[in-house]
Amino acid sequence: MIGYWLVEMLGRSNDNPYLGIIFFLLLPGVFIGGLALIPVGVFIRRRRLQKAGEIPAEFPKVDFNDRMFRHGLDIVLVATIVNLLVVSIASYRGAEYMDSPQFCGQSCHVMHPEYTAYKISAHSHVQCVECHIGAGAAAYFSAKVNGTKQLVEVAFHRYPTPIPSPVQNLRPARYTCEGCHTPARFIGEKLLVKSTFADDEKNTETQTVVVLHLGGQDSLSHLTGIHGVHLGHIEYIATDPTRTTIPWVQRRNADGSETAFGASALKGAVPQGERRVMDCIDCHNRAAHTFVTAEDALNRAMAEGAVSPDLPWVHKEGLQLLKANYATEEEASTQIPLQLAAFYRSQNPDVLATKAAAVKSAGDELVTLYSQNVFPYMKVTWGTHPNHIGHMAYPGCFRCHDGDHATGDGKTTITQDCAACHNLLAVDEAKPKVLADLGIQ
Repeated sequence: MIGYWLVEMLGRSNDNPYLGIIFFLLLPGVFIGGLALIPVGVFIRRRRLQKAGEIPAEFPKVDFNDRMFRHGLDIVLVATIVNLLVVSIASYRGAEYMDSPQFCGQSCHVMHPEYTAYKISAHSHVQCVECHIGAGAAAYFSAKVNGTKQLVEVAFHRYPTPIPSPVQNLRPARYTCEGCHTPARFIGEKLLVKSTFADDEKNTETQTVVVLHLGGQDSLSHLTGIHGVHLGHIEYIATDPTRTTIPWVQRRNADGSETAFGASALKGAVPQGERRVMDCIDCHNRAAHTFVTAEDALNRAMAEGAVSPDLPWVHKEGLQLLKANYATEEEASTQIPLQLAAFYRSQNPDVLATKAAAVKSAGDELVTLYSQNVFPYMKVTWGTHPNHIGHMAYPGCFRCHDGDHATGDGKTTITQDCAACHNLLAVDEAKPKVLADLGIQ
């Protein structure tokens, strides 16, 4: 156990999560159990001596002048110091290991989808506990009790598939996101360029160019843009566990008054459901565990060149392979490259002969895209976990900005004006002129 700790200190640790469980949790437990056996053994031995009538009437005197006594005392003191040191290190390293992403994501196969998405996210450098466990002993204890419950569920195969989203007891964003991000910071405008490839032979590429009005709070304390509008106190009621259906919203105005907006079907009534104060994760709900659609994944890979757009029909065929049903990830990793090669062998043999390396690379990348987003044994597939940023693949913004949320008198609605959040500079254009004017390739 101590040898493994020394290897860890030298930075030569093994990535196997189960070694951490053995050397940071199980063996320290055995060691502490062994120490606990000493007083237990003393007690049992004393009981036996009492029953046999062998307890001496007079115990040996504590005599520091006795060399043998001092020698024995030295051994006990040194052993106690060493034991305390080992137990202290074991307690610290055990607690530290249980807070590591490796323990959270790798030691429990149930978390494999979330851990895979986490590793490729913008928050891959942030410890899981920074968001999922609060500060203080009470939050830590509560998290470990909940973890014990989850351990029992995994042991008896009683865990839900897929893992429910969103997390119901996640701490508010002011305790998590705002530790690094300042929501009131003025960001201004952001240029977004999105490439899309068609299902024709040439994989015709078009681009959509959008200016997002992120806004915030400027130097004059004006609230503008997407962030600025949502910085005030807003409450909503969701009527489904995924918080996708939001029929009622209430905003607190600058003068302290409140304005409620309800879907027309409510006819002025307040629905039953989860009521919560809106914060960052109501829109950025997949900030650290993003699963994309098959279309977005393939378009991004082709824009980056990971899947060569020069391969004829690769977008159409690749999309079909990504959306096909596979019983396991292993089956997908085998079948996708084979079927892509078989397609070119039967339909475009010249391509396979002249661009074999590109076909192989495309097949490998398709497997990567599949393995990052689809996990059959956990029933996670394309679209299982919706991302509420935007409104193209999922309802997202339109959960509230659908034009149907109005005040009781029907005079005011939550805006559906596109220009309030963004301006479209080009929509599905081949080589948009605006990009050339900006000097963007």
